[in-house]
Amino acid sequence: MENLLTLDFWFNLRPGVFVEMTQRFFIAFVVSLFILAFVSSFMKKKDRQGIYKKIWQGLYYFSITNVFIGSVLMFFTYEMVPLLSARFWFLIWGAGMVVWLYFIIRKARDIPKKKEEREKEKEFKKYIP
Repeated sequence: MENLLTLDFWFNLRPGVFVEMTQRFFIAFVVSLFILAFVSSFMKKKDRQGIYKKIWQGLYYFSITNVFIGSVLMFFTYEMVPLLSARFWFLIWGAGMVVWLYFIIRKARDIPKKKEEREKEKEFKKYIP
């Protein structure tokens, strides 16, 4: 655990292969992103004109992109490619995931406002012939 807090661990250009437990965790994480992609794809198709479609679409693209990036990072780490298996790529990947999820959550916070606008629009259209 103390090794995680050193700069040499994160910026070593030849870090070596993952420990077996870390490799299993990483594979489970990528598989869970793949499952999220499958579920969000199904829900996106199910909710064609709904309010939640943009959220499911954003989650789908998020998970598919990160499955691909995670698989590429895992390949480079397994093959011990000198620069491309460096640990700082995982930091960059994690920061990108956090920023992307922030925008998806921000979009999800607007859903109650959209529901209220739709209800007002339905109420208004009820009286128009």
